[in-house]
Amino acid sequence: MSAQIKKTAHGGCPHDCPDTCSMVYEVEDGKLVGVKGNPDHPMTRGGLCVKLNDYEKRHYHPDRLLYPLRRTGPKGSKQFERISWDDALDEITTKWKAIIDEHGAHAIMPNSYLGNQGLVHGLNGGDAFFNRMGATVTERTFCGEGSCTAWLLTVGPTAGVDPESFIHSKYIVLWACNSVSTNLHHWHIVKEAQKKGAKVIVIDSFASKTAKEADWHIAPKPGTDGALAMAMMHTLIEENLVDQDYVDNYTVGYADLAERAKDRSPEWAEQITGIPAADIRRFAREYATTPPAAIRLGVALERNFGGGQAIRAVSCLPALIGAWRHVGGGALQFPVWEHPYKFDVICRPDLIPEGTPVVNNLQLGRVLTGEIKLDTPIKSMMCWNTNPVTQAPETDKIIEGLKREDLFMVSAEHFMSDTAAYADIVLPASMGAEMEDMVLSWGHLYLTYNEKCVESPGEAIPNNEIFRRLAQRMGYEEENFKWSDSECLENYVDWESPACEGIDLAYMREHGFARLNVGTKDDRVPHKEGNFPTPSGKCEFKLDDARNFVAGPFRQMYEGFQAGELLDNLPDYVASRETAETNPELAKKYPLNIISPKSHGFLNSCYANMDHKIKGQGEQFVLIHVADADERGIKANDKVRVFNDRGAFEGDAKITDDVSAGIIVATLGYWRQLNNGTVNCISSAEFVDMGHAPTFSDNLVQIELVS
Repeated sequence: MSAQIKKTAHGGCPHDCPDTCSMVYEVEDGKLVGVKGNPDHPMTRGGLCVKLNDYEKRHYHPDRLLYPLRRTGPKGSKQFERISWDDALDEITTKWKAIIDEHGAHAIMPNSYLGNQGLVHGLNGGDAFFNRMGATVTERTFCGEGSCTAWLLTVGPTAGVDPESFIHSKYIVLWACNSVSTNLHHWHIVKEAQKKGAKVIVIDSFASKTAKEADWHIAPKPGTDGALAMAMMHTLIEENLVDQDYVDNYTVGYADLAERAKDRSPEWAEQITGIPAADIRRFAREYATTPPAAIRLGVALERNFGGGQAIRAVSCLPALIGAWRHVGGGALQFPVWEHPYKFDVICRPDLIPEGTPVVNNLQLGRVLTGEIKLDTPIKSMMCWNTNPVTQAPETDKIIEGLKREDLFMVSAEHFMSDTAAYADIVLPASMGAEMEDMVLSWGHLYLTYNEKCVESPGEAIPNNEIFRRLAQRMGYEEENFKWSDSECLENYVDWESPACEGIDLAYMREHGFARLNVGTKDDRVPHKEGNFPTPSGKCEFKLDDARNFVAGPFRQMYEGFQAGELLDNLPDYVASRETAETNPELAKKYPLNIISPKSHGFLNSCYANMDHKIKGQGEQFVLIHVADADERGIKANDKVRVFNDRGAFEGDAKITDDVSAGIIVATLGYWRQLNNGTVNCISSAEFVDMGHAPTFSDNLVQIELVS
């Protein structure tokens, strides 16, 4: 009998990951009983990562939020009472209307990120609602936004080399990208190319899982990648390894770049990066003479003060050697730039009143505590698809701000997260299999459909339905607030674009995914003859009068109050803020650099509340070199405290050669309510040099035994 009612449905992994896997939901008796990777999808190929391989357990976890809740105890106490949806929505909108009447709509702040990557229910799903309200606009720049700014300035909104074309590459550079843990389905392609003879180079400041699989692991000191890239340029130019024909025809500013690189020798870079000059020369020579050569830029490359300039420098390298001439040659940042999403329709920036102010989610603690002075202080925040208490920097300030009795906070969540615990009203949100959507990909060239195949448990509803109901109660009459999820998908994708030829929503529902018409892995060479989507049509080594900005989708498509600082007209190495060299007084107090990469077993903070996922990932830990451990009397598995002036967290010491002396590593995502602090307690909320990106790897700390 059960076999007769068992069915399958198309799924799309909603998590913040470049792989955006096409999945197969297995449903029995109206319940999700299993999830598999779609075997027909050329990237997913039937496999899922350790995070998603039992996705159904997350849907039916005993701690899942099932009903709207109202706070009854102190903020953070997790004391709530169940209320009805009508009561919850009435209380929210009554409070918001009162705040708007007294303080103006700028006193209300939305806060979301990519906890869901869906076009309908994800990052931008509430933007139209808050733009219509006239609320303060929030820049969301947790991950990759500095990379976006640097990439767009250099080569424009191009998807670059197809990730599947890496199968044809002979020299593969994974630069600040731990693919085994964060880009697994591209890693399979890299491994196949490696088996066919490609050389794989991993550039990472510690021996990650990916670095251990490389043919050559190059380990620069944290934040010095820009110096390495500039020294590569120097070598390419000095040794006549430049493709002069490509440079002459398809780039701008080469003469000035060559002049800038003249003093950036490998010997100069050795003093900064710790990489022997001979190795830098060898790397540059191999890169230039082993076509096709491809670079995968990881988002970790941006996480120091000079991160934007480092990415600009790396983004120039393929044009210098003419790598773009070849299938499988060039660079890969975010393929999303060639996806035909209609962000103006999703976000409705036309509804934003002129003069609306902007705040940044990385500086949430400073905003909520009044450290950043606003003309209209924030009196209410709605949080969905993000967990800033673990994911944003300066955590202790965030908690101080969330404890304010005059701050009315609403959280739409799956679990009582570290952030939701401080909410006044908590709304239960639907999960992947419980709602229709298409999932954005920033890691491949496929559209991915997600079918609603089961009902949400309890009274949980999808994010978009939450905003539909709120819009109705606020009296917003715009047509988009009445669209069903299906109507949203019809309007949110440019189905008439050349990339969508032969693809429509009916096709997506039938097949679950579709490759965009942008060439195939065997013939895609988008910049063989230039054709860069830049103002000049060329790779822009030099930029005149370029100014700092955050890409539109990360700021509700609002163009007001962009950062606007004048940028250096050429790429260069820019030193980190917190190192022994740049801040010797601070380094006397806090002598260790800390790196905080993504965890292998968690997806940001998702799954870090599930016992079996914690068991697989391990309890919160700190990787430390034996020399640093011995100096502090630390033994393996000792409980240690990592701290600086911003905060502290505890973890188990893991003594290892995977890190160099002077560097420690602690991964991101652990929940504060299950640990004594988490790694972002020590992180600075200062921005990098471009795109208001975070300085998660630009922090000095000390470590000690927990007595």
